[in-house]
Amino acid sequence: MFVQVIQGKVSDERQLRRCMDRWAEELQPGATGYLGSTSGIREDGTFILLVRFESHEDAVRNSERPEQGAWWAETEQCFDGPVSFMDCPDPMEWLGGGSDDAGFVQIMEGHTTDSDRLRELLTQSGDRLHSVRPEIIGGMFASNGDGDYVEAVYFTNESEAREHEKVTVPDDLRSLFEEEGRLMGEIDYFDLHEPMLVSAQR
Repeated sequence: MFVQVIQGKVSDERQLRRCMDRWAEELQPGATGYLGSTSGIREDGTFILLVRFESHEDAVRNSERPEQGAWWAETEQCFDGPVSFMDCPDPMEWLGGGSDDAGFVQIMEGHTTDSDRLRELLTQSGDRLHSVRPEIIGGMFASNGDGDYVEAVYFTNESEAREHEKVTVPDDLRSLFEEEGRLMGEIDYFDLHEPMLVSAQR
C-alpha cells in the first residue's frame, strides 16, 4: 500500500467539499489501484487528506490522468496559499485499519527519531487496544522514510472517544503507550469532527 498526505489552508470550504464529492462520483471509477481516503477540515481551517493506493505506481498513474489534472486545477483554487504533499511508501494498519463507519477521526502528525521502533510498538499495542478502548475502530500509521509521519485513529464517535481518554490501562500496556509518546515527539493534532471517508467502489 502507498499513502499520500495532502494538506493546506482552506479558503472555500463549501466548494472544496463539492470538489471532493465530485471526485468520488466521477473520477474514482477510473483511478486504478485506489483503495480509499480519509479527509477533513480542522477548526483552524486546515484541510488534511490521506489517500491510499495499492502502490506508488498506481498513485502516479492517477495523477497523470488528464481528468485528474483538470480536477486538481479547480480544487486548488479552494486553498489559501500552497498545498503540501507527503509520500509514504510503506504504511501500516492496526485493528483492521480505517473504517468508513467512524464518526470521528483524529490524525496526528509529527517527526520521530525511530519510525521502525514506533511501528513495532503500534503493532504490539494496537492488537490489545480494543480491549481497553472499545470505541476505537482501527488505525493507520504512515511515514515518509525521513521520520515525518502521520497516524490516523478511527473512533465510533467523538463523545465516546473523549469519555475513554482517561481510562485506566494495564501497566504493561501503559509502558508501551509511554514509549510511543516519547518516540512520537511533538504532535500536531487534527480532530476531524466531520470526517470525509471514501472507500473504493467494488
